[in-house]
Amino acid sequence: MTAADPGRSEGGLRIDAPGLLTTVQDLGRGGLASLGVSRSGALDRGALRAANRLLGNDEGAAVLEITLGGFTATALAQLWVAAAGAWGRLRIAGRDVDPYAAHPWPAGEELTWEPFAAGLRGYLAVRGGIDVPLSVGSRSTDLLAGLGPAPLRAGDVVAVGTPAGPIPVGELMPWSPPHDTAIEVPLAAGPRADWFDASAHALLFERTWTVSAQADRVGVRLDGPPLPRIVPGELPSEGMVPGALQVPPDGRPVVLLADGPVTGGYPVIAVVADAALDLFAQVRPGTGIRFRHAR
Repeated sequence: MTAADPGRSEGGLRIDAPGLLTTVQDLGRGGLASLGVSRSGALDRGALRAANRLLGNDEGAAVLEITLGGFTATALAQLWVAAAGAWGRLRIAGRDVDPYAAHPWPAGEELTWEPFAAGLRGYLAVRGGIDVPLSVGSRSTDLLAGLGPAPLRAGDVVAVGTPAGPIPVGELMPWSPPHDTAIEVPLAAGPRADWFDASAHALLFERTWTVSAQADRVGVRLDGPPLPRIVPGELPSEGMVPGALQVPPDGRPVVLLADGPVTGGYPVIAVVADAALDLFAQVRPGTGIRFRHAR
């Protein structure tokens, strides 16, 4: 069952304050690693899908990925929006509204998403989807490769597409602030697990690792004890995937994320289960990471 169509939402929105970083993201460029193209796309794919479903969009429609909040925009036409992911005070036309729900955004009114109190990345979906040109089959911004639209700046006008269908009725999504103080992540053995001493594998699963300040869409460096190796030297470059746990010469692992390179020369001791990668979208410096064996 669906609600009556509340009207077309063509038009767009103007970015008044993008916060630390706001980019356009969809589900990315899957299946192109052999051509040297990273997956990219939303780091929290579950949040992107949820926000789109609330508006009747295709689940993979492009949205705005907002880092740490502090975001303000003005509707240039009557729009409908939904927010998901990180938690922060959200207001439309000066009125507080809830995340994980569809809301009208009247033309000329301001939407503000204040600095996030929990989580790192919020996803703002607009009915009809963010309409920017496709680049290698996706609208996503890839910060490492420079594909897709540039990060948004104050004054940018962002187009909105034609709605594919009406807004669903009764779409209730339970939600809570993201876990950004401690998470548990399943790991599978990596292709170079045998390059590491048995003590390295013990450390990996027995210690609590800490997200360092070196964390972005490319990868998250973890602070903790160095992982000892038994095979010296470096590899010729070999294939990498999001979730690969690379270990550079200092012995402290880096978890590659969606904008990470498709090849690398550091050995991969383990790989994060794909279903758990969304958790890394919301971790902040200081978040504790515990690894467990994937089943």
